[in-house]
Amino acid sequence: MAKHEEVKNGVIFPIGETNDAYAQYFVGQSYLKTLIADPEVNVGVGNVTFEPGCRNNWHIHHDGFQLLLVTGGEGWYQEDGKSAQFLTAGDVIVTHGGVKHWHGAAKDSWFEHIAITAGRPEWLEPVTDEIYDQLEGGK
Repeated sequence: MAKHEEVKNGVIFPIGETNDAYAQYFVGQSYLKTLIADPEVNVGVGNVTFEPGCRNNWHIHHDGFQLLLVTGGEGWYQEDGKSAQFLTAGDVIVTHGGVKHWHGAAKDSWFEHIAITAGRPEWLEPVTDEIYDQLEGGK
């Protein structure tokens, strides 16, 4: 049994549907519940839930930013050229525009965060198993 399975029941916000629209940019299964999608507000807000081992590809937010508010489980965040950060509920990540990064669940845990995003994403290559598997030993 994976750690933090309660995350799949929606800790604060509902888990949402399978994240089919962005599935090509993830390794593993994620879920998305859009919380704010108002065309008059230049920010999107969504609850993103990751099954154990799921992570998104490296990506960059152009002309904007991304804020991550971790609400449940255990996961990882890494900026290109920097060490990965282990994340748990209550952690906050600020990613400035133009910074290449990725985030996702720990191998043995569900993970959930609220993503507050502005700008245009550029999706890049997947995070390799080699990079990801090395992180698990570094908790």
